[in-house]
Amino acid sequence: MARVVAFVPDLLFGSNVLGALRAAGHEVRLVGGLDAIDLHDTQVLVIDLTDDATARIAAAQAALARAPDGLRTLAFFSHVEADVRDAARAAGFDLVVPRSRMARAAGELVDQLAP
Repeated sequence: MARVVAFVPDLLFGSNVLGALRAAGHEVRLVGGLDAIDLHDTQVLVIDLTDDATARIAAAQAALARAPDGLRTLAFFSHVEADVRDAARAAGFDLVVPRSRMARAAGELVDQLAP
């Protein structure tokens, strides 16, 4: 079980991610933004990059600068936006996957990253 913070603004998809991660045994907290979140008890940070990716990557990097060592990151993007995938990888996210993979394997993806 991992302690997960998820930034998924799409309410329907966020609910699906929340349900999948909880079903996989993870403790999950959905957040509405990355500006002032506390990540000190978090093991995995999940970030939706399907909209406004540049700003979300920058906000994630700022949040990670305040986070404890060992925090793992999982980002997902629209499969048609290879530039977003490349930007997230360049920014240092641990795992970057298409939204469709996140939809079908969220629990397994977090399992890969969890300590």
